[in-house]
Amino acid sequence: MLIIELIIVLAAIFLGARLGGIGIGFAGGLGVLVLTLIGVKPGTIPFDVISIIMAVIAAISTMQVAGGMDYLVQQTEKLLRRNPKHITLLAPVVTYFLTIMAGTGNISLSALPVISEVAKEQGIRPCRPLSTAVVSAQIAITASPISAAVVYMASTMEGHGVSYLHLLMVMIPATLAAVILMSLIVSWCFDSKLSNDPVYLKRYEEGLIELRGDKVMEIKPGAKLSVLLFLLGVFGVVGYAVINSPSLGWVAQPVMTTNSAILIIMLSVATLITLLCSIDTDSILSSSTFKSGMSACICILGVAWLGDTFVQANLGWIKETAGTLIQAHPWLLAVIFFFSSALLYSQAATTKALLPMALALSVSPLTAVGSFAAVSGLFILPTYPTLVAAVQMDDTGTTRIGRFVFNHPFFIPGTIGVFLSVLFGFGFGSIIL
Repeated sequence: MLIIELIIVLAAIFLGARLGGIGIGFAGGLGVLVLTLIGVKPGTIPFDVISIIMAVIAAISTMQVAGGMDYLVQQTEKLLRRNPKHITLLAPVVTYFLTIMAGTGNISLSALPVISEVAKEQGIRPCRPLSTAVVSAQIAITASPISAAVVYMASTMEGHGVSYLHLLMVMIPATLAAVILMSLIVSWCFDSKLSNDPVYLKRYEEGLIELRGDKVMEIKPGAKLSVLLFLLGVFGVVGYAVINSPSLGWVAQPVMTTNSAILIIMLSVATLITLLCSIDTDSILSSSTFKSGMSACICILGVAWLGDTFVQANLGWIKETAGTLIQAHPWLLAVIFFFSSALLYSQAATTKALLPMALALSVSPLTAVGSFAAVSGLFILPTYPTLVAAVQMDDTGTTRIGRFVFNHPFFIPGTIGVFLSVLFGFGFGSIIL
């Protein structure tokens, strides 16, 4: 039965990958249906993760309609154009902090065209900064105070002696150090000269390369205010977690959980931006961020539910066969997280599906936290939205998918970044936890 159930799960994931986009969530639901028809009890629906994504996306979408996203892109472009020769180092740092603030890697989509253009103007292969920027945004999800993955991880680990604040104290320095070192390695070890790329030279001769130059972007009157309100919301979430940290003991009995705090604060931020920036709420529903965010909710609903259904049905077998092995070799948990995330298509979904299994195997809190960044292996298959967008935005042809699918420019930087994040995660974790 286990083999049959595994085949059903893999078939559903494969079907979802073929459908693409929101279809991944649809196929996950179909997989749960088939499993129930053969007698498997449905797992737990990840409503907590989905609700957090919805609240955060609501706030970000409102900020986007108010012009806040355009303002952030404008400031990003100014920074990159002031230091164009260091684009491969600066681009991933920029997308890292954008994702940290927003809680979603989709915000990096707005910076990718700027990164591509600046690299092209400097004679640098756009694939270098684009690949590190996309990977950096994916890794930053595991360090963002308001990402669904971090919030779920923190809420689960609190029962094992790791608070929300402790998790951030490990993940932020670990992932930031990994992103910077990854970018340096890519700069030093890989040819970044655009004129050495044969595909670019051919496209240049055919007149297919265009330089956009400095693009004047009109910023709406309420743009700065919307960004300020959103950042205050992010700081409010972190501040609430600090005040209510059990290790600090400032509040004996918190009035609400960190999950509830995020929902309340983010929805309040969306309300304030709507009122103070005179936003038409109908325009929020049609924004690109809102659409992609709600699509992500459906994907997590289907895929995480499918994963939890399979794991819970076979938890006894998993403990018996994998428990001793993972306890003897803790780094194997990171490997499982890494490859599973490529199939589950989401850091939050991977964490939701596999963390309970890991804790059931009695892994140490250090192993769980140190391996956390490995759920960022979404770049393994070249189908993730930000990865696909980066390929499409590079008209030089340097950012391209190879014939064998896995030989794309994101794989090596991504693997290096995740490896370093896990390495630093275990290092910082052994000091802080």
